[in-house]
Amino acid sequence: MTQEILLLVEKCSHCFSYYAVESGERLHSIGLEDFPHEFVVDAARRFAYVGHYGVETSGHPGHGGTRIFQIDLAGRKLARTIDIAPFNRVHGMQMDEQGRLYALSEDRAQLVVLDHPETDTAPRRAVPAGGIKSHLFALTRDGQTAYVMNLLSHTVSKVRPHDATTLPVSCSPGDKPEGCALSADEKTLYVTNRWSNTLAAIDTARMKVLREAPSRDDPTRIYLYRDGRLVVTNYGERSLSVVDAASLEELARIPMAARPIALSFHPTRPLAFVSQDNDKLGYFNMETLAFERFIATQREPDVSCVVTL
Repeated sequence: MTQEILLLVEKCSHCFSYYAVESGERLHSIGLEDFPHEFVVDAARRFAYVGHYGVETSGHPGHGGTRIFQIDLAGRKLARTIDIAPFNRVHGMQMDEQGRLYALSEDRAQLVVLDHPETDTAPRRAVPAGGIKSHLFALTRDGQTAYVMNLLSHTVSKVRPHDATTLPVSCSPGDKPEGCALSADEKTLYVTNRWSNTLAAIDTARMKVLREAPSRDDPTRIYLYRDGRLVVTNYGERSLSVVDAASLEELARIPMAARPIALSFHPTRPLAFVSQDNDKLGYFNMETLAFERFIATQREPDVSCVVTL
């Protein structure tokens, strides 16, 4: 019998966990090397790929990890470990519609590609990310373009992962851009600037800032909901903001008891699953704009994804 499962990286418990969506019960955890962070799930829901960042946060020093953990979702086990050294502090992870895997090395500021991640033992290609301390990125569906958030150069770079002859094109939307979300038509990139306390909308064709607006304190991540609204996690203020994509104006502010770390949306129901730094995860209703309930997690719940297994 199948059920809806919330997959969750718990980075300070150093594991990848399975939670039953309905009951909130933790069903299983797979131990990994210290401080796994971002992950992505393939279209067939056969494997998840977890980046080994290897340090607690972007503010912590250290060489970090050079591995990608391939998780057998149905088997609930670590299928294998892919070492992509010398690319270290592996953080941002994405897949395109052809099933290719993209991983961002924060320390080397390079984007690597595994064309056949189920079987590749090393990257097939790598390109410069166009900035310094490259942390997260947004990827077009065809995988031909990536938009990289560079924390220390305070830039967003447009990169062609499959054409190293094309140099990155950058713009400066604000200080410490981190969160990013592409519009459905891929013509606009929405960015959070943590040190500027601003949101920006970037024209992806020209790499120019179209508009910007003030945000709450320390906006870390930004997500595009399927109805076109944006949701911003305000780490410093301990709140969520629901934002109009056209104007970047705040439509609603939802105060929280703890800092929001990351969120994911249910594929069909109006729910967002919000990881918090008090070792809880909230079920947030996108229609009522209220939290329905909270479940206990292990230490530092981070990125999540709902699948049916």
